[in-house]
Amino acid sequence: MPEVQAQIMVRGRVQRVNYRASLQQVALALGVTGWVRNRADGTVEAVLQGSPEAVQAVIDWAWVGPRNAQVVDLTKEWISPAAVIAGFNVLD
Repeated sequence: MPEVQAQIMVRGRVQRVNYRASLQQVALALGVTGWVRNRADGTVEAVLQGSPEAVQAVIDWAWVGPRNAQVVDLTKEWISPAAVIAGFNVLD
């Protein structure tokens, strides 16, 4: 079982700026599993699983995002992992 799981919602200019693929790269480099997707309201949603330090590092990165992103708000919720998520997927 992973140590922690967090769900984040990122608002701002975060779609069409390579945000999801960049978040996936950062998460994989830090050993974090989960998924990320665009939402119809223009936000990006992600679920992150891993060690507390690694998950927090991805969240810290998510506040900045890739070069063309402009993050204006990020909310996070720590949730109890229900099951292990394998890999890190970019969802449609």
